[in-house]
Amino acid sequence: MYGVTVPSVEISAVPAQLPEGAVLLDVREQDEWDAGHAPGALHIPMSEIGSRLDEVPHDVQLYVVCRAGGRSARVTQYLNENGWEAVNVEGGMQHWDAHGRPLEGGVDGMEPEVI
Repeated sequence: MYGVTVPSVEISAVPAQLPEGAVLLDVREQDEWDAGHAPGALHIPMSEIGSRLDEVPHDVQLYVVCRAGGRSARVTQYLNENGWEAVNVEGGMQHWDAHGRPLEGGVDGMEPEVI
């Protein structure tokens, strides 16, 4: 990835309520997703993205998010190299949560959280 610029946006540029034509793709692992995720997000773990590309919508504003931004940057690069127009959400779900954005999920009756 050295020398490659991945398109990125700050959390403030991502609408809290995604409009039609926009998708938040969460590439965290299942346990992270279960603990807490953004309402309406599409969940495809990074480890499964190659085998599940048919589930990634085209012709939408595609925001890619993970916990802190590293995995989502790699997935964003991969998607863009394969015909999508995706942007990485800088700071990931940690910034989502820190900015008071809604979370749903939670494990064993716990409040949703970003792990």
